[in-house]
Amino acid sequence: MNTFIEQRKDELLLVARVLLVVLFVLFGWSKLTGFSGTEQYMASTGAPVPALAAVIAIVMELAVGIVIAVGFKTRVLALVLALYTLGTAFIGHHFWTQTGMEQYINMINFYKNISIIGGLLLLFVTGPGKYSIDRA
Repeated sequence: MNTFIEQRKDELLLVARVLLVVLFVLFGWSKLTGFSGTEQYMASTGAPVPALAAVIAIVMELAVGIVIAVGFKTRVLALVLALYTLGTAFIGHHFWTQTGMEQYINMINFYKNISIIGGLLLLFVTGPGKYSIDRA
């Protein structure tokens, strides 16, 4: 099994990179195409400048997600996206202030973010693999 994994390591890193950022790209796109709703959501979280917060979210999720998927500046962007994901966990999923089903849903999303951070840190450590712009 170890031999098979070593022989397919670069292909697995490519698949892992894409799967890791698919959530960011999809939701970044929906934030872009529904910008006014995104801005309203940012206002509801207490963001001081909702339009700027919306732009930052779109750049981090859509642009950085795509750039990581193609493997450009992968290590540093994986770390930056991990920090962004940590921030969004605390800002957007503060389950400790909620009750009932809202608390449960936000607890799931908070820990989902924590798990994603783990994957991004692994990408930071391993790098993008052979099938990336970084290695071209």
